[in-house]
Amino acid sequence: MIAAAGARDAAALAALHAQAFEPPWSEAEFAALLSGPGVEAVIEPGLGFILVRTVADEAEILTLAVAPGARRRGLGRRLVEAAAELAAARGAASLFLEVAADNAAALALYAAAGFVSAGRRPGYYRRAEGPAADALILVRKIPGRLPSP
Repeated sequence: MIAAAGARDAAALAALHAQAFEPPWSEAEFAALLSGPGVEAVIEPGLGFILVRTVADEAEILTLAVAPGARRRGLGRRLVEAAAELAAARGAASLFLEVAADNAAALALYAAAGFVSAGRRPGYYRRAEGPAADALILVRKIPGRLPSP
């Protein structure tokens, strides 16, 4: 069940993030972010979460993590929709994010959720091994809930 998360959940968010990203964000980084203005998270405990920041009429997905064993079951899509609902409730008209241009699974998720390309940041994601990856900037207008797949 998807529920609101706060700074008290920073350790759980950091543990999930570590399953999805290298390098992961720390518990302290999550606590600091969630203590800031306009930052909210929703979590499916033990399975995944999404972190979103809303400022004025724009919102940004800061990160989305789904545990490897919970992928390809619709959780990512439900988390994106939850973020869009949070952003709409805060008055946002657009929801933005950045994603590595070589992350095919994430690109498919975001395309299915109604995001379109808004720009590119060359060499944005530094990698421990191999060349840096470009970041694609994607945007979705909100409100505007897409039908369930």
